[in-house]
Amino acid sequence: MEFSVESISPVEKKINVTVSPSEVDAAIIGSVAVYKDSVRLDGFRPGKVPASVIEKRFHDQIYTEARQDLINANINEITNQLNLEPISGINIDGLDKPLQRGEFFSYSMKFEVLPEFELPNYEGLVVEQEKVVEKEEDINKILKRIQKEHAKLVPVEGKEPGKDGQIVNLDFEAFEDGVPLPDIKTENFDLELGANASLPEFEELVKTIAPGETGSRNIKFPDDFISPNVAGKNIEMHVTVHAVKEAQLPPLDDDFAKSLKLENLEQLKDNVKKSYVQSKEMLNRGVAQKNLLDGLLKQCEFPLPESLVELEIRFLLSDLAGRLEKQGRSLGALGKSLDELKDEMMPQAKEFARSQILLHTIAKKEGLSVNENEIQAQIFKNCLRTGQDFKAMREEYERSGLIFQLRDKLLADKAMDLVYAKANIKFTDTPSPEEPALSEANYRE
Repeated sequence: MEFSVESISPVEKKINVTVSPSEVDAAIIGSVAVYKDSVRLDGFRPGKVPASVIEKRFHDQIYTEARQDLINANINEITNQLNLEPISGINIDGLDKPLQRGEFFSYSMKFEVLPEFELPNYEGLVVEQEKVVEKEEDINKILKRIQKEHAKLVPVEGKEPGKDGQIVNLDFEAFEDGVPLPDIKTENFDLELGANASLPEFEELVKTIAPGETGSRNIKFPDDFISPNVAGKNIEMHVTVHAVKEAQLPPLDDDFAKSLKLENLEQLKDNVKKSYVQSKEMLNRGVAQKNLLDGLLKQCEFPLPESLVELEIRFLLSDLAGRLEKQGRSLGALGKSLDELKDEMMPQAKEFARSQILLHTIAKKEGLSVNENEIQAQIFKNCLRTGQDFKAMREEYERSGLIFQLRDKLLADKAMDLVYAKANIKFTDTPSPEEPALSEANYRE
């Protein structure tokens, strides 16, 4: 195999490859051997089908797979030899050319790589970080949050309709011109009033219906409603209220602590304080790391690979669409075209790409890497947080290509931790703007 390298830009390479006839023949023979061990043909014992018969019978499949195996082997050899790491998909020009025994095979590949630039000094940098101070009011807020998480829903006495802060158990069904819409129908649904969990007009309707009664009203759905069947239409909503409930907080005492598998209230408070301190330390550390990164980025300039920026824009759009969907809205709710949204997101996407490139360059210089066990461990943590099945999530990461984004994020995190470890941290009393959030897993540890 012979190859030549062209630099299309500082971050894009084109490699022209010519494979010798002997290498072509070897790839075809290897592919035939794989088929010979697996195919079954009438009149031949398993594994005894002549190679010439195999090649003739499965010619197209064998030659296609031989070509792909050959290209894959070339890519690994060339990138290792040149010490290049593609950060985008590799585009192959020449996949329409068939392999021919005894003949040369030529093709080219294009991909983007990290830009080369001089790293700024990242050792001994001075950065301020807020000291963690336990605040009684913050601890009490967390205890109140824990109480709310374990509140019981109890029926409200009387026959009054629900009001803000209460939970209404109800059935609802939608009708258009008297015809029921099957995709807008739910039974025994708990709606928290005043939590912006539904359309305001729908909540107003619910607030007029007493338990055991049914009411209806025409509701104009927004033009950008996520369900196209009702978007922009006047739909008649029928609602039956079964019960009105409200949250009853458990007493903050030893019995409550024991229900959380703790010895007493004092242990619960101690665990909350420890978790609070740990969360605040992580938050303050994150702020300090962001300041370190921003300072380093100001000291260097380099071109950005388009694919990396485009990847971040797709991530930002997907995240925005997911948040809108939870509100029953679509991207169209923003009244902007897809190109307009991309233009608005471009500065943020470029800043993220710059951060990734800087941290990956530091990781490369320091010889940092991410192994398979670390990737598996992170996916497992994500499963614990979301409640998803590990195998299903792993397959989704691999199918969608997110596995590479996860690997890159872990590598960038390692580089950031290294820069932080080499920094000169000055602890101050300047408060961070955010408050740590604790889950039950935190305070039960």
